[in-house]
Amino acid sequence: MIVWNILKHSLLITVFVFVMMLLIDYFNVITNGKMSQSIKGGRGRQYLIASFLGSTPGCLGAFLNVSFYIHGLMSFGALVGGMIATSGDEAFVMLALFPKKAILLFGILFVLGIVLAWISDKIAGILNIVPCQECELNEVHTIESCKCFDKDQLAKYYLHISWHRAVLLLFLIAIMLSITTGKVGSPTWDWKRITMTILTGIAAVIIGSVPDHFLKDHVWKHIIKKHMLRVFLWSFFALLIIQVVFKFWDFEAFIQSHMVWVMLIAVLIGIVPESGPHMVFAMMFAEGIIPFSVLLASSIVQDGHGMLPLLSYTLRDAILVKVFNLVFGLSIGLILYYTGL
Repeated sequence: MIVWNILKHSLLITVFVFVMMLLIDYFNVITNGKMSQSIKGGRGRQYLIASFLGSTPGCLGAFLNVSFYIHGLMSFGALVGGMIATSGDEAFVMLALFPKKAILLFGILFVLGIVLAWISDKIAGILNIVPCQECELNEVHTIESCKCFDKDQLAKYYLHISWHRAVLLLFLIAIMLSITTGKVGSPTWDWKRITMTILTGIAAVIIGSVPDHFLKDHVWKHIIKKHMLRVFLWSFFALLIIQVVFKFWDFEAFIQSHMVWVMLIAVLIGIVPESGPHMVFAMMFAEGIIPFSVLLASSIVQDGHGMLPLLSYTLRDAILVKVFNLVFGLSIGLILYYTGL
């Protein structure tokens, strides 16, 4: 029974992440990547945009920040601030688990991203840290145009329906029916059930109206193959481990008496450029095991897959960004912890 409940909970989290990533990818495509035009300007604008992009759920904002940086459109401090504001795919999970506190967390990260970006550029100037010059020579790649709602093509999509569209539509319809009947998610018609019903409905409309190119390249190859299985497995095993540990060991008492070590572990794990490990701490916060200060420290340091593109261009700059974030995350986390947060 416990495993079945965890399985349903993990499935709901994964569906929520899928829908939110779909909406963000869809928006990015229909705007044809025009966000890159707004980054040009002074340092203040760079800090604001980098932090805003970083605080948006998922890794897309972090990827855009890296792209701006390696093409000479963003300062080193702005990149640090953007990565501080980034929570990766775990942002979607936190929205599903504790939406109000998650929004508060993102707001705090957004403000910290702006302030610490300015501080980072000041420190970088003192330490003579110069951004990677070779990176500015790389060609800027734009997102191809995609007419995501073409009423003249809708009949064609269904007369010769692809298996991608058929499978995704059947899956979303099945999930929507499970949510509306209470088999998955909230057992009553509260705001959570209403929200999930609306979101899955919007996702079904998008899947049913976009061209096959979008389905194959953006949804199937990117969102599903690269993210969904990982999100589901991390959610399932994080919940399972917490439940099992709680049953056989007074885990909460151990953590409460070693919270500083837990924070240190959280920020060290945050160094890993991977979406998933941070989810364990999000789950523990949702269960009331760790305080907000530990979650914030972990969120400051970790950035999901955001650093992976930078690693392929300049290992030095990637390490420097992580060092700055580690120092900021641990310092702010400890200060808040000892003030009782």
